[in-house]
Amino acid sequence: MPRMARKMFLFKFCMAKTKILLLEPVSNLGDEGQSVEVKAGYFRNFLGPKGKAIPLTQGNRKQIEALQARRQERKAKELGGAQAIAAQIEALRLVIRVKTGDQGRMYGAVTAAELSKALESESAIHIDRKDIALHTPIKALGQHTTKIRLHPEVSAQLQFEIVSENAVVEV
Repeated sequence: MPRMARKMFLFKFCMAKTKILLLEPVSNLGDEGQSVEVKAGYFRNFLGPKGKAIPLTQGNRKQIEALQARRQERKAKELGGAQAIAAQIEALRLVIRVKTGDQGRMYGAVTAAELSKALESESAIHIDRKDIALHTPIKALGQHTTKIRLHPEVSAQLQFEIVSENAVVEV
């Protein structure tokens, strides 16, 4: 192996790693109470200063049980809240008014972002547009149904109707 290639190999795969204990959920890494191995710089520059993790030592291992119990309580609370919101969404019938032409054709389309805004203004339920499973924007008037992911274990069906703001003239 050439000398430079060997250095790059060692640099890439032999970087210092450290075991840490997560104090709160970190996306793409883990939940609170989990012990994970990360690169030392990631812990030193990001996770440590923000208080999201601490180095894993013998003394910290005792905290794992307490953090895992807190995680279970939080997940149960989130699940209960998601189920309550799902019941509200299932009972809701949303009406979205759009501009149309003389023939009843829509100008533009209804997207997940517009559904999210309409849902928030109608019922004060805030849903992120990424959680609304709308594969393509809707370009037709009428009744529609879409799935909303509220929790990994809970989803709800949102029924909504798209109607014209102005009168439709039939030819």
